[in-house]
Amino acid sequence: MSDLPKSIHIYEQGPREGFQFEKGPIPTARKIELVDALSETGVKHIQVCSFVPAKNVPGMADADEVAMGFKRKPGVRYEALAMNAKGLARSISTGRFETTGIISLTASEAFLQRNQKRTLKQNYEAQHQIIDMYKEHNIPIERGSLMAAFGCNYAGDISVQHVLDMTAQIFDLAAEHGLTIKVLNYADTMAWATPQSIKKVIGAVREKYPEQRLSLHLHDTRGMALALAYAAMEMGVDVFDSCVGGLGGCPFAAHKGAAGNICTEDLVFMCEEMGVDTGIDLDRLIEVARLAEDIVGHPLPGSVMKGGSLRPLRERAREAA
Repeated sequence: MSDLPKSIHIYEQGPREGFQFEKGPIPTARKIELVDALSETGVKHIQVCSFVPAKNVPGMADADEVAMGFKRKPGVRYEALAMNAKGLARSISTGRFETTGIISLTASEAFLQRNQKRTLKQNYEAQHQIIDMYKEHNIPIERGSLMAAFGCNYAGDISVQHVLDMTAQIFDLAAEHGLTIKVLNYADTMAWATPQSIKKVIGAVREKYPEQRLSLHLHDTRGMALALAYAAMEMGVDVFDSCVGGLGGCPFAAHKGAAGNICTEDLVFMCEEMGVDTGIDLDRLIEVARLAEDIVGHPLPGSVMKGGSLRPLRERAREAA
């Protein structure tokens, strides 16, 4: 495949990824401020927070307050991340989120043991309980996810065949519970992907599951994220997780100097220049990226919030002509 999609869906995860990853405390009011600002950009899908133990993720200690504080905008889907029954119960009790269930596996056992203290087999078996938990609360289970799909700091390269085998396990779990996976997400958790490996993995998945809608979760540790997104779009991927300003990172995977997730405004700029619709107002999003930088109190890696869009430059050139 070589044709770019006409449009892409962006799942904005900056509020959760960013404030989970930041070392210093962020005032609750400022977290809410970022969510509300993002809601006014045309972004249609925002991950607001995660319901996890505060001792493990101090940046999410005020998740309940954030959940109750932001202003819901019609047409925007708000979600929260919950990793277990207690977290899911907290999320549901707020009445503020459109929760979708996820069957989540990890390609690297070494990473899984550090991240969740489970083996691959234990994690597979745990999905049955997680699926039952979602069903108990009448939550639709429409997504599958494979973490560390392109490589691992602790296990090295991940083979394409192993990714296919793990993907088959996701579909096996779905079939056993009578579920249909609408979107299948592959996460470059530790930023090992290259455009070539994206095409190899996505190409292999496409060959086996040609009708499956695919999504990517990319990190920009080595400055590859936009190139990876472009390579993926050429393969027909049209759903991307991203973070305004390039916020975030994985606290269990990152290393000194690592950048965060693919930057939302950089991705929107690239798409706008290529004629791929995102439905997002780039100028407003740039303002929100600068707001995010002010909130965290240090420079963020996003480029377009510094360089701006080309639109005003084009207008100036036309006027000069």
